[in-house]
Amino acid sequence: MSLVLNGARIAAAVNILLLGVLISIWVQTYREIRAPLTLGSIVFASFLLAENAVALYFYFTAPAMPAVAVQVMMVLQMLETIGIGVLTYFTWK
Repeated sequence: MSLVLNGARIAAAVNILLLGVLISIWVQTYREIRAPLTLGSIVFASFLLAENAVALYFYFTAPAMPAVAVQVMMVLQMLETIGIGVLTYFTWK
């Protein structure tokens, strides 16, 4: 159980870092081209960053959770990490 919870914590922390990179790239791009899509991406990534920050806080401060809930949250965090990682990779290029 502790290993699974640590996996969720690590995934949430990685998500926060990747989203910070994305937001920084998109802010620079928005300053140059002022595209509404870029602004929307910044807002979306900001909400996703807030969600991951709350999740990470919850993982460290919440009382004991059912094992199934922890496993499901870890899988969701990992899927989110993969998706954000792919987005970061293609945005960086």
